[in-house]
Amino acid sequence: MNRLTLTLVTALAPATWGTTYLVTTELLPVGHPLLAGLLRSLPAGLLAVLLARRLPHGSWWGKVLVLGALNIGAFFPLLFLAAERLPGGVAAAVAGAQPLIVLGLGANVLGERVRPVSAAAAVAGAAGVALVVLGPAAALDFWGLVAALGGVTATGLGMILTKRWGCPSGVGPVAYAGWQLTAGGLLLLPLTFVVEGPPPALDAGALLGYLWLATAGGIIAYTLWFRGIQRLPVIVPGLLALLSPIVATLLGVLIAGESFTMVQVAGILITLAALVGGQFAARPRGTPATAVEQSAAPVAVR
Repeated sequence: MNRLTLTLVTALAPATWGTTYLVTTELLPVGHPLLAGLLRSLPAGLLAVLLARRLPHGSWWGKVLVLGALNIGAFFPLLFLAAERLPGGVAAAVAGAQPLIVLGLGANVLGERVRPVSAAAAVAGAAGVALVVLGPAAALDFWGLVAALGGVTATGLGMILTKRWGCPSGVGPVAYAGWQLTAGGLLLLPLTFVVEGPPPALDAGALLGYLWLATAGGIIAYTLWFRGIQRLPVIVPGLLALLSPIVATLLGVLIAGESFTMVQVAGILITLAALVGGQFAARPRGTPATAVEQSAAPVAVR
């Protein structure tokens, strides 16, 4: 798979996650965000582990617990707390800062050089998302902002560690994603019942919504996402994550009948320009796409 194809396939993950807000508001029961996170992660993770028939071994038990906690177990509660205390646009705007966080962590943890063009793309992407999702009535809440920043930092660090640790020899992307979804889901299991209590009665729409989150937004998206993180330069998936709020906004306009302004159009164009520019910035000069992919792929860890 060449660099362009791998990038496009990886982009399907954040694009799919952009449907989460619409699914949650239109199909899922109100007041049970942790249940949504639990059902998005644990069933899909267990199914993936069952299909792959592979379990972690040695030091990978600890690594999977850390990665599952960062990418799933910590991220979902912080995301939901931010959603409760902040307008959706503010929370999404904070999430737009993730490429900057990934650049900083990549420089300190992976030793990757921060290129000026990559930094400019990250700043432009964050600004573009802000133009898309922020309105004049946006309100700020201290603990909501802390939760939002904590969530994107947790997933940013999870992205960096996924890149650094690679994947055990002979383990495919389905098993690798299943390990993390299961670990994060098991961490969410007691938290969900303590905070939200027993699950409510579910109608057909809710069941369909949870099924979508667990399949397309769960095992499929995370399998593509973790494979992309391992094989692409770290800034690439960091910028691709900006697709999630963009897709959420477009779905709100097309399906939920939300308004759309020229400022938002400008924000989308800026974000897309940052995404495209960031892909070229991540490629060493004169290096073919396939060579970049091979050099960026981590060595399998036993």
